[in-house]
Amino acid sequence: MTAEATGSRFSGPFQAGDRVQLTGPKGRMNTIVLEHGKVFHTHRGAIEHDAIIGLPDGSVVQNTVGVEHLALRPLLADVVMSMPRGAAIIYPKDAAQILALADVFPGATVVEAGVGSGALSMWLLRALGPTGRLLSFERREEFAEVARGNVTSYFGSTPENWSITLGDLTDALPTVTEPGSVDRVVLDMLAPWECIGPVADALTPGGVLLCYVATVTQLSRVSEAIRNSDLFTEPDASETMIRGWHVEGLAVRPDHRMIGHTGFLVTARRLAPGAILPQLKRRASKSDFADEDIESWTPGALGERDVSAKSLRRRVRAAGAAAELAASRGEPAAADADADADDAGAR
Repeated sequence: MTAEATGSRFSGPFQAGDRVQLTGPKGRMNTIVLEHGKVFHTHRGAIEHDAIIGLPDGSVVQNTVGVEHLALRPLLADVVMSMPRGAAIIYPKDAAQILALADVFPGATVVEAGVGSGALSMWLLRALGPTGRLLSFERREEFAEVARGNVTSYFGSTPENWSITLGDLTDALPTVTEPGSVDRVVLDMLAPWECIGPVADALTPGGVLLCYVATVTQLSRVSEAIRNSDLFTEPDASETMIRGWHVEGLAVRPDHRMIGHTGFLVTARRLAPGAILPQLKRRASKSDFADEDIESWTPGALGERDVSAKSLRRRVRAAGAAAELAASRGEPAAADADADADDAGAR
């Protein structure tokens, strides 16, 4: 994947193989992949794909009964929210914070574990640019296949600066990276505290470790593991909430719904070899823990929801089909425009 090829997929007139988000008069969104000779059907009329191909982004098209639809290329946030999922995704609000808090920059070498469904991989690859490198790790082959399909579908081909390594990060990371060669590490896993040692070895001095965890028990344990390793700065924890606002004339009020808690972000920076962090003065608190506290931190106590084997196989097929269609860039391929939103990307 070259910079020129990537840019052409996200700008200019619509081409066969492009994703297009069609928004009807009532705000209903549907995402289709343009193919010559195909037709998108709604309950009120149909739109020929060839009528959209060649139009500039942001055009308005009419279907066969005169109903107007706005045609836009979907944003990456739209894509990740509607793509096939093997594991739960990192939502756009957290992905944006990860890019900022981890200070991901073009040309950096970034380690990501686990890869999940590939949502964060897309954000990282765009931020890294063609000169950066993303090393993703995943324990489950099915999740890796879904992620590979989703990323390939979005970029049109598998990025040359991206790799997925199957296996446990603790064992696999030293075989893929040299000590002190990684700029940033992002951990999205059930027990990130188990990887603190290998991650510290891989990170360059001053490099950033960021952990994404869902529960306060995970937050507590990973923070203590970072602190007790004596290899990082003091961990910093936060969460992000978004509240939209309704603004129409003088009717200005917060939305009835908001995007609340999805996960905690914990960041720390790698100390130089031999450096000793100055002791911080703290107020008295329960910073120590006993054996009974450890039990609430075990992976079994934290819980992990598995996707059924049947559902996962279906999602692997959906991600693979989307990747093949994107790679063909307009060659005839079977597609169901009215498929389920989770598998076909309707929004």
